[in-house]
Amino acid sequence: MLKTNTAILPASGGGGAPGKLRLLNLQVLVMLAAILLIMLFFTWMTDGAYLSARNVSNLLRQTAITGILSVGMVFVIISAEIDLSVGSMMGLLGGAAAIFDVWLGWPLPLTIAATLVLGLLLGAWNGWWVAYRKVPSFIVTLAGMLAFRGVLVGITNGTTVAPTSPAMSQIGQSYLPDGIGFGFGVIGLGLFIAWQWRLRLRRQQMGLEQQPARSAVSRQTLTALLVLGAIWLLNDYRGVPTPVLILALLMLAGMFMATRTAFGRRIYAIGGNLDAARLSGINVARNKMMVFAINGLLVAVAGLILSSRLGAGSPSAGNIAELDAIAACVIGGTSLAGGIGSVAGAVMGAFIMASLDNGMSMMDVPTFWQYIVKGAILLLAVWMDSATRRRV
Repeated sequence: MLKTNTAILPASGGGGAPGKLRLLNLQVLVMLAAILLIMLFFTWMTDGAYLSARNVSNLLRQTAITGILSVGMVFVIISAEIDLSVGSMMGLLGGAAAIFDVWLGWPLPLTIAATLVLGLLLGAWNGWWVAYRKVPSFIVTLAGMLAFRGVLVGITNGTTVAPTSPAMSQIGQSYLPDGIGFGFGVIGLGLFIAWQWRLRLRRQQMGLEQQPARSAVSRQTLTALLVLGAIWLLNDYRGVPTPVLILALLMLAGMFMATRTAFGRRIYAIGGNLDAARLSGINVARNKMMVFAINGLLVAVAGLILSSRLGAGSPSAGNIAELDAIAACVIGGTSLAGGIGSVAGAVMGAFIMASLDNGMSMMDVPTFWQYIVKGAILLLAVWMDSATRRRV
């Protein structure tokens, strides 16, 4: 029988799994509690400056790039693979976008299209070696990490490609007007809540276990308050940053793909039980290649935002970004063994990582301590995940 992880795919069918549902709820509560504690601690240590409108805006902009990378990475890890090349690939794609914009003078739509296609091809290249040539993904992407960085240094001649055009800079440096940002928030929340209740209705019709309606209403109310409160705070500064809107859209698209499409269910099945997935008729090689291609596409989006934020393409851009993306997924409850994980959890993990970076930077914590703290939290997250899974 296929291991479908009903805790992560609440609408994908299958019988009741109270242990897994409790595990998912526990993971969400732990992450929310961690975010709350981080916020309270740094707010206290910075005399309230941490929760200022300007800093919250900077914090969410910091989250955007790691969050986008984690959306793609979570699918790779769920399929029981790994991608160590995303940092170098992001640097290469961002550098290529800067070259298209600065040196070649291409119009912005052509620069975006070319960068996205290039990201799709690089991701598919990794996936082809993993899926069809049976080379372990660790080796393939480790080679890619080195090769992509070498190509980046080569095409830029080791120099910074700058400055990007004003149109290019709008991708990572612009803000939505107050009314438009609030409108996007209300519409997005309305669609998300309607989708959640539609899933509940379908599960009820199928006789599947689900959380009490009171719990769902409380969770959705809290989500609405947090989202609208954040938009109100951001509007008090300059508005919702465009990269944050892009992250929100990609997160919702990733959640839909993971929980409401046959492709998403196949990825969970492949990561949960590879042999059973093959016996059920799933084309494992094709689906794994698609996962890496999608990951490359999202890396291209992150590369565009990075170069736009920096106003340049840098040979060192994206250095060790893959470690932040992997850490975000693990902190968000994704199992490195495959088959278990969620897009929302990965983005929450990215927010936790960015919150720590931002808060420690505001406190002028030495860089070496920042690395130590992040490493300790990653280890703690993996230990807690293992401990809670043994109890259910």
